[in-house]
Amino acid sequence: MRRKIKCLGILAAVPLVLLATSAVQGAGKAGQGHDYRTFHANDKIVYGNIADSYKADLVMYLAGNQFMVMEDLMKDFQARHPDIKTVYVETIPPGQILKGQLLKQGTIEGQKTARNPDLFASVNLGHLKKLAAKGMMDQYIIYTHNKLELMVAKGNPKHIKGPMDLARDDLVKSLPNPLTEGIFKFYGSRMLKDLGIHQKVTGGAQCKSCWAVPGKTWFTSRHHRETPYRIEHGQADVGIVWTTEVAYGKSQGRPIEGVAIPAPHNMQAKVGYAIGAMNSGRNQDNAKRFLAYLGTDAAQNIYSKHGFIKASAEELTLRQIPVK
Repeated sequence: MRRKIKCLGILAAVPLVLLATSAVQGAGKAGQGHDYRTFHANDKIVYGNIADSYKADLVMYLAGNQFMVMEDLMKDFQARHPDIKTVYVETIPPGQILKGQLLKQGTIEGQKTARNPDLFASVNLGHLKKLAAKGMMDQYIIYTHNKLELMVAKGNPKHIKGPMDLARDDLVKSLPNPLTEGIFKFYGSRMLKDLGIHQKVTGGAQCKSCWAVPGKTWFTSRHHRETPYRIEHGQADVGIVWTTEVAYGKSQGRPIEGVAIPAPHNMQAKVGYAIGAMNSGRNQDNAKRFLAYLGTDAAQNIYSKHGFIKASAEELTLRQIPVK
């Protein structure tokens, strides 16, 4: 039986919990500037100006773990399209975007966000299908791929060898929450079920910013970028992340490393990033230009540089969103 939990009242008694709040706050501050950015044609980047979601020349709400790609991508895109002076890019979990910004009015730091971005992307086509069923989007492409990996502390002090180790009782796990983070809702949970360890690892909990299994498994608050912070600060031994998150952390000199998850459990064959133009977007032509740009070698090479897997020519061809 699945348990729905909002919070646990036993936190003070659980080892490694005292710093949980600071971990979330620290991770939030670390990623905050990356999540809401306006890219200007003169290479200027403005952080956190949510109002630009209403007025930029191109507005994109994208699956969060692409944050590390955006600076390179926007610099190249705007160099090729100099008339597109401003691009507002939001990179947070797509489930949060869908439920909290597209299907109803959302706010970020007290500011209302536009409900009509020009483009929306998710790690799961199901999100786009929901928009298509409401007449909010018609076509899509798959533009890149990713895979799951385990993140551990540098040197792998707990000698973690693979995903079956997530069932070990001596490890504290940091996992993306199953409510709003597609990486776990669609892929991480599936992996654990395929391995036969889902119940042991998660306790069947459906919650966020909580101990799914007290003292053993923590579900993140908002974004799996909280996991590197928890590992660095001794609050977790291992976490499920995208392989691109490991590559980015290592490029920044953070004291983490990755443990590969073998196929098919890494979900590489299933993870496809889907993007489509919103029918209500203000900048329809610019949206089409960006979709075409994603199919270029330049764009694909930028994603590959950051650890993503290139899409095929067929995947990069616009097609109708299946609604059934």
